Amino acid sequence: MTTPIQNETVTSLLTNLGLDTSATYPGLETLGQVDHRYLRDLKINVGNVLNNSQNLSKKEAALVALSVAVNEKHQPLIDSFTALARQEGATDAQIAEVTACTSLLSTNNIFYRFRHFTEKAYYQQTQPGIRMSIMANPVLGKEFFELVSLVVSAVNGCELCVRSHEESVLNHGATEARVLDAVRLGSVIKGLITVL
Repeated sequence: MTTPIQNETVTSLLTNLGLDTSATYPGLETLGQVDHRYLRDLKINVGNVLNNSQNLSKKEAALVALSVAVNEKHQPLIDSFTALARQEGATDAQIAEVTACTSLLSTNNIFYRFRHFTEKAYYQQTQPGIRMSIMANPVLGKEFFELVSLVVSAVNGCELCVRSHEESVLNHGATEARVLDAVRLGSVIKGLITVL
């Protein structure tokens, strides 16, 4: 059984995320029984990355968070971050593109990680044969599309993709501080999903 302050922290975290406070979250309940200090850290970290970035607008933060939720197939957070992104002015086309970008990057992350791991000339020299037309003229703009691509690649652990998208996003005008904020956001949301 959890103590009231732990329940308060969990309820506050779930409420802030727009999640059902009456649903069962075994990971959160386990943490509540053992170490409520982490729950407070988690609540603060989630709030900070979604609301206090100096380098991402609230709309951008919601869209990056959405990409991680889509990547991890966490439907309650997909719904929550979709609603938050709309509240912050995201269009249906932008939301759909985040989903498409995440799907494409999941595809690319597997393919390019395979190439990187094997280090064989045949795989390196052969065209991937994967259509990527959405990268040419993204609704989100090239810089932000590359930023989302970078975050998804970081979550999926594709070193080659991370290096490529980090270079591309900087070439499109992003700062390293903006990149760091986006990747921090992705890592916190991935950590959140781990306990939901």
